[in-house]
Amino acid sequence: MVTEFAAAGRDPFQVLVSCLLSLRTRDETTGPASRRLFRLARTPAGLLRLSPRAIERAIYPVGFYRTKARTLRRLARALRERHEGRVPDDLEALLALPGVGRKTANLVVTEAFAGAGICVDTHVHRITNRWGYVRTRRPVDTEHALRAKLPSRHWRGLNTLLVAFGQTICRPLSPHCSLCPLADECPRVGVGRAR
Repeated sequence: MVTEFAAAGRDPFQVLVSCLLSLRTRDETTGPASRRLFRLARTPAGLLRLSPRAIERAIYPVGFYRTKARTLRRLARALRERHEGRVPDDLEALLALPGVGRKTANLVVTEAFAGAGICVDTHVHRITNRWGYVRTRRPVDTEHALRAKLPSRHWRGLNTLLVAFGQTICRPLSPHCSLCPLADECPRVGVGRAR
């Protein structure tokens, strides 16, 4: 998802912005859009100097690009006014920012600040429930259940591991159970059809 920007210096603002751009957008679209935007503005102050239209042009064709352009300006303003232009390293402070949900906040904590967090997306939610490791209905409940059950040393890498696994083998519909190295141990909770 945003690992390209997380690895390149782990700039918290760039990790945060890239993550917001990635929501409901494919990775191959997010990366180029992020690079175009960061050529124009690499800080909250720089982003505020851009017009909404300039941001829209830079990030197009990410999903909901007009809404995201407005959100990015609100985010930059909030960072300037509440945090002296810096991205906070605290989960609750991140959650108070415009457009930032739990998955994004956890990603920023883990990738930008090397802190402990669990990024729960649809893959992590689906797979950990399918395995019977947790029994939850919503991703936020999955995050809390995993925090209580999984040792914190495993939190950071969980999302990366399960996203790749979920995209290739443990797919939402008709998973490739015949290819799964965990097939003998997996209770396949909720799986109707498998290959």
